[in-house]
Amino acid sequence: MVLITFTWRYGGSQVFLYGSFNGWTDQLLMNLVEGSATVFQRIIDLPPGYHQEQLCVQDEYGAINNLILVKESDSTPSALLREDTQSKLVSGFARSMHLELEPVMQLSANEIDVSRRRLFMLLSSSRADELIPNSGKVFALDSDVAVKQAFHIMYEQGLAVMPLWDERNAMISGMLTASDFILILLKLHGSHSVLTNDELERHTVSAWKYRKFQLHAEVSGPMIPPNRRVLLQAGPDDSLKDVALLLLHNKISAVPLLHSPEDESCVQLLHTACLAGISKHICRHFRHSLEYLPLLQQPVGNLPLGTWAREVGGRASSRVLLTLYSRDPLSSALKLLIEGQISSIPILDDDGALINVYSRSDITSLARGNVYARFRLDQMTMAQVLEVIDEVSRDRCRTCTRFDSLYKIMELISDPIVRRIVVIDPNSRQVEGIITLRDVFNLLLS
Repeated sequence: MVLITFTWRYGGSQVFLYGSFNGWTDQLLMNLVEGSATVFQRIIDLPPGYHQEQLCVQDEYGAINNLILVKESDSTPSALLREDTQSKLVSGFARSMHLELEPVMQLSANEIDVSRRRLFMLLSSSRADELIPNSGKVFALDSDVAVKQAFHIMYEQGLAVMPLWDERNAMISGMLTASDFILILLKLHGSHSVLTNDELERHTVSAWKYRKFQLHAEVSGPMIPPNRRVLLQAGPDDSLKDVALLLLHNKISAVPLLHSPEDESCVQLLHTACLAGISKHICRHFRHSLEYLPLLQQPVGNLPLGTWAREVGGRASSRVLLTLYSRDPLSSALKLLIEGQISSIPILDDDGALINVYSRSDITSLARGNVYARFRLDQMTMAQVLEVIDEVSRDRCRTCTRFDSLYKIMELISDPIVRRIVVIDPNSRQVEGIITLRDVFNLLLS
């Protein structure tokens, strides 16, 4: 059997697929593609051979049909065929079109190496200051600000990472992240029934950072000392290749981009460099010349990246795909993010279909109306949490199929709000996998 994607791009309220493969009688409902108002798709398994659809080729009985030839392929998901095919609209009219089959074959090791070399050349010749927007705000938090105030500032500015400014020593002293707030809430909720505003107002960010290392020692035991990690930073003249490798090797999401004069009298915070900005730089550069980077044209189901459900598309994942249901408590999600060392969790309905995604950065949404102080973490369900998030930030959950190209995925995750793409079955919305920015760059710069 070969997986074939049928696509209808001409709108309609409902679209059905008919063909000789289903006896011309069964109505196969096609599904509206995520984010589109006119494109419908249906993926089905077909045996090799000729199959008829509607209106194009005359058969031996004089009937006119579309004709599709399904071929077996030696490579697993490389049997992917993209085509426009005839479907029937409930509204009563039908369209006919010629079928265009475009097999996407797997790349050879040499072609992958060529793509990577070209990417290295681009990133090596590009400077970090090219990530700085023409106009935009650069934020830094005073390290002595109260945790509650920092929490609200990050929420109001829509930021998941902020540099910390040490006024006493006139320097950037660290980074405050969404993970810090998850750990704070888990720690405080572990000893209190409901948080009060005073408890977060009494803790400064610098005091929390110091306490964080002590907590690390309590969790890891005396054999692993809580070493304070050196602040990593980049300069405006550093290459984007060096910045990307710095982020990947140290498993961090962003670094402050600092301008340091030779006399170091006035260190200037220029921007925060992250993988999303580098991804956008790559997409912008190769948008009209993808033939030079065939790796970006490959379906993600063909590539060794991401975390996948067991045996999706004939492949096994080395990592476990972690999910939660909408009825699960928020405390389960926060613990899973920290203990599983993951950045996001797909949230499913009772039938196992994707509802939304909960990520580390979403923790700041609890600052809205002091939600964190009105609910226990183990009593607030993920359905309630997602309602709060969706009121603030819509269109944050992006999906794809395993047949979409790597370039499309990179365009989507170049949006700093997105950061990861959920791979779904377009028919059932069952989660098949998840692809993060880090996954993409581990592949590109391997």
